[in-house]
Amino acid sequence: MNDPIAIARPEIRALQAYEHAAWDPSFERLHANELPWRTASDGSQAGLNRYPEPHPDTLGAALARLYDVPADHALVCRGSDEAIDLLVRGFCTAGRDAVLVCPPTFGMYAVAAQVQGAAVTSIPLRREAGYTLDVAAIAARCERGDVKLVFICTPNNPTGNALAAADILAVVERTAGRALVVVDEAYVEFAAVPSCAQLVERHPHVVVLRTLSKAHGLAGARIGTLIADPRIVALLRKVVPPYAIAQPCIEAAMQALAAPQLRLARERVAAVVRERARLAAALAALPGVLRVWPSDANFLLTEFHDPDAAIARFTAARLRVRDFRNRAGLGQALRITIGSPEQNDRLLRSLAC
Repeated sequence: MNDPIAIARPEIRALQAYEHAAWDPSFERLHANELPWRTASDGSQAGLNRYPEPHPDTLGAALARLYDVPADHALVCRGSDEAIDLLVRGFCTAGRDAVLVCPPTFGMYAVAAQVQGAAVTSIPLRREAGYTLDVAAIAARCERGDVKLVFICTPNNPTGNALAAADILAVVERTAGRALVVVDEAYVEFAAVPSCAQLVERHPHVVVLRTLSKAHGLAGARIGTLIADPRIVALLRKVVPPYAIAQPCIEAAMQALAAPQLRLARERVAAVVRERARLAAALAALPGVLRVWPSDANFLLTEFHDPDAAIARFTAARLRVRDFRNRAGLGQALRITIGSPEQNDRLLRSLAC
């Protein structure tokens, strides 16, 4: 696929983006109808009485450095959820196009498609092979021509496993010219695998999603990054409203990207990985646990003989876990986020009672 936006919606390709007020922080601003005074509770550096940067290019450049990609390959979004929504709106025509998902996986891919009026087609992960991609089935389904987006989550949520790089590459190669392959790497910092962002230069129909929510502890700031060919970035940027990223979130993200905070993030990721191994071993040794699935993320998919009893014990200990028994292919599974050592100890004590 030489032009990755050739399969985008024609009306989005022809869209004239909203023309926001000129942005130059060196000027005094009398052009954007802002109040000239700060409020008493305003703690931001730039002032909440002023609009933030229309499209936060300074933050985008910093995120591009973090992810080792050119600046024009990065689009800052309000979390990965907005990136998913932008892709569906940009590439799927309601009532005609489809997205492909590989359940059990992150539910927002299907929700975004349904909101847009796009069909959702599912090629389940192969549970018997450790929740791996069914490459042949994905490729065969994409040959029909209506699938515009293939969503791949790695490490996958909620199973926790990193998908094989060879399988991802096979999907990429067999969908060229037909669909975008969107690789969601929300948990990749917790895995000993390289990012798929390296594929973008050679395969312009690959899109990678990253976030500061997990490893960097900024879930409340809602800062995600879409990494893609510059033509895809430019197309989707037309759909993003100006001033979408709030000023305190921009400032929080820039602080998180400073060298001391990046070192702290790496230390905390390492601590989570150590706790993940400890908690997995301890859970697997309990008689009420059927199986602890291998995880490359910051959670453990755990199957229990009696999930209701386990949930009751967690509730008594004032601990909340995620129940996934209503999802096909997940059996008796609960998803347990790796907490602090103290929280993990409390969780284990609740099961040992």
